[in-house]
Amino acid sequence: MKPAATAAGFCLIRSFAAGQRRLFYGVRRLMSFQPIDIEQWKRKEYYEHYLREVVCTYSLTVHLDITALEGQRLYPAMLWLLTASVNEMEEFRTSLTAEGVGVYSDMHPSYTIFNRENKNFSVIWTEFHSDYHAFLKAYERDVNRYGASTRFMPKENKPDNTFDVSMLPWTAFTSCNLNVYGDGRHLLPIFTMGKASVENGKKRLPLAVQVHHAVCDGYHVGKFLENLQTQIARFPAQI
Repeated sequence: MKPAATAAGFCLIRSFAAGQRRLFYGVRRLMSFQPIDIEQWKRKEYYEHYLREVVCTYSLTVHLDITALEGQRLYPAMLWLLTASVNEMEEFRTSLTAEGVGVYSDMHPSYTIFNRENKNFSVIWTEFHSDYHAFLKAYERDVNRYGASTRFMPKENKPDNTFDVSMLPWTAFTSCNLNVYGDGRHLLPIFTMGKASVENGKKRLPLAVQVHHAVCDGYHVGKFLENLQTQIARFPAQI
């Protein structure tokens, strides 16, 4: 089952009282949301400027070397690698609730799957596991269960701590600009992958990363992509 060419929409996340640490079991593993004390936050000026004065999100497209993934199922492997990398950086886990900004302890991928019969897509999510084989089994169960669905979001109880991933497996691109309208308060990252190609003996995958400047600068995107590329190179040894 191939992914569809879209990203999931913005979902209003739950609110938490400022200054409190709230724990809940939205998925099997314990997840926490830690509100940020804005007055003590080193990003206070940047956050307020890019959230209120000059609302700013931006996209960056790179071509990852995925040669090491040869023989692996690309979509679930990249979902796992993206999530593992997201979970290593709090800038990619920072979100805005009704009562304030804070950081999730861990994230799970929300992604699109393609219905070949009606040429439409559905958005589902799968719980992340640090063990790739456990994640792959969970992914396969979800795709097998919801792959023929004609609904936009057939899997219920989507946890708040998810981020969006989509793919255009039919199209190679050198840039991708995803426009998320609204009030400009969606802080979590959005990833879009394209069609892989072979260049000079190496297999490369276009990846567009969209982030909000209020919580994520170019430095953080660069650090994220460097770590992601390292994780891809190490992937065969991890599974």
